[in-house]
Amino acid sequence: MTQRKVALVTGASSGIGNAIARSLHRNGVQVYAGARRVSRMNDLDDLGITTLALDVTDPASVEHVVDRIVGETGRVDILVNNAGYGLMGALEDVPMDQAQDQFDVNLFGAARLIQSVLPMMRQQHSGRIINITSVDGKIAQPLASWYVASKFALEGLSDALRLELVPLGIDTVVIEPGAIQSEWADIATNHLRETSAVGPYKPTAERAAAILQAVKRFSSKPQVIARLVDRAALSRRPKTRYHAGAGSQAVVARRFLSDKTIDRLWWLIGEATQRIKR
Repeated sequence: MTQRKVALVTGASSGIGNAIARSLHRNGVQVYAGARRVSRMNDLDDLGITTLALDVTDPASVEHVVDRIVGETGRVDILVNNAGYGLMGALEDVPMDQAQDQFDVNLFGAARLIQSVLPMMRQQHSGRIINITSVDGKIAQPLASWYVASKFALEGLSDALRLELVPLGIDTVVIEPGAIQSEWADIATNHLRETSAVGPYKPTAERAAAILQAVKRFSSKPQVIARLVDRAALSRRPKTRYHAGAGSQAVVARRFLSDKTIDRLWWLIGEATQRIKR
């Protein structure tokens, strides 16, 4: 009898993480879903998915969750680092403690989980680490300096990690979502307005807010990312990178466009969305 694979999915209380947990469960994986807001994972409980309180910024919380999974199943086959959020605002306006919090969740939180599961994966001589980054990990946007930097950093970490772990039989995969239906855009827009809507960055903030709200109209469902994670987690030979979701094709276009062309496109899109809004 084939042993069920065991997965830990972080940031599973909503959006992409919730969809990933559901999809892996449907594919026969024993899923542990972690998030700070445990009460928002009742729908996963109803499916028979184990939900756990998990704060990726707290080493004790991370250790407790991984120890429980190993204690109950004796293994960890798949780690999906999905927990994250977007800190918006001009670099000059964002306090450094908030910038550090952004990195503590989006980068160091993922690293904490990776460090915690690797001893078990090395013992198994197998494992799959899947890091959810973003199109913003390849293409920058203004007034998102810290978010963009955290995603660029997670992309780089993943590349280095892949080289480290291949000899040990462990795969590292990056998933780069485009625009996905979630609460992310509204939260990011509100934070942008709180941080930089008044002062020298106001015109850029208005363009950025208009783009964020326009993106909501054509965002893809989170299930498109969940399906990619299924492939990354369960394929015999996964690709090193996958991208999906509205606008994610930009990561391909980025290879052929200069920095100045990308910059110009952002301003043109911003102007167009503002005109539509009026």
